[in-house]
Amino acid sequence: MMRQESVQYFTDKEEEFANLLVTTGTKKNVAKVLVYFTRTPEATSKDIERGTDLRQPEVSSAMKYLVERGWFKSRESSVETKGRPMKAYEMVKSIREIMDAIEKEKKKEANDQLALVKKMRDFLG
Repeated sequence: MMRQESVQYFTDKEEEFANLLVTTGTKKNVAKVLVYFTRTPEATSKDIERGTDLRQPEVSSAMKYLVERGWFKSRESSVETKGRPMKAYEMVKSIREIMDAIEKEKKKEANDQLALVKKMRDFLG
């Protein structure tokens, strides 16, 4: 007998949120994972792959980035099957705190760019 699994798809609102994140410069795989975690506090790599329609390397890359930022933590998930243990991930910052961090980063980037423009103007005299 085949095992039955439900597949979740992003709603239009979630798709729009992911696209907004990408527009601000967030990598697409990171944006999809962030949106996925707005509906679940914890998930395994497999759950994330299924819920975001990303491949395993894309999920690993996105999660590595998110863990390095201190927004998520990972742990080995005990699995009944043989092979490599699966990783489970948990959000340690709220989505609002993550948005605040992204906003702060974007403001700094904009201010750095404006400082460069000012420096160029000063160069011209």
